[in-house]
Amino acid sequence: MHRESAGTVPQGPNQLCPSSTHSHVATTLLPTARQSLSDHAAGSDAPAERTGQRQNRGMRTRLGCLSHKSDSYNDFTAILPDKPNRALKLSTEEATRWADSFDVLLSHKYGLAAFRAFLKTEFSEENLEFWLACEDFKKTRSAAKLAAKAQRIFEEFIDVQAPREVNIDFQTRELTRRNMQEPSLSCFDQAQGKVHSLMEKDSYPRFLRSKIYTDLLSQTQRRLS
Repeated sequence: MHRESAGTVPQGPNQLCPSSTHSHVATTLLPTARQSLSDHAAGSDAPAERTGQRQNRGMRTRLGCLSHKSDSYNDFTAILPDKPNRALKLSTEEATRWADSFDVLLSHKYGLAAFRAFLKTEFSEENLEFWLACEDFKKTRSAAKLAAKAQRIFEEFIDVQAPREVNIDFQTRELTRRNMQEPSLSCFDQAQGKVHSLMEKDSYPRFLRSKIYTDLLSQTQRRLS
């Protein structure tokens, strides 16, 4: 579940964020930012003025990002897990296979990167990040590190008011909380399964219909022609 924070546009965890909405928000809020800058310039000391300028520059940056948010990519090197300047080494056959199943998509490094980019357009990337954190957690071999890693995951994704709280039911949250009393490699299994199911049934079908995926397929096909 996406947590609302200052300077962001509230969106549901699986709701697309149309660029038109962002443009409206940017148009509404930017005059406020300009007025705030003018107030600082009118009569406060230098440190306060610099603080106000930094805050408003941050606001303009966030609004600018929102107004340009899109589920379409022309340059897919921006979402690759490799170095940014590397070419996209993906065949049409590989990309087409992502539609076979959600797990096939997650098992492919470019598929995972494209799906993460799509979730960011829906402001629900915390679901994937939690799933990946659980996958990494299950590889923990040090008993000394297990409890600390489990606590970090719980505080970041599971706990109420967590910074990147995922969308799970109360019973699953409380079961996971009890598991934290004696952390084991399986303590997040139920929560991870719920989030996996949510992404598979909700976000994954929309990803396959998204411009991110269809544009990527078109790009791989153009390279072959």
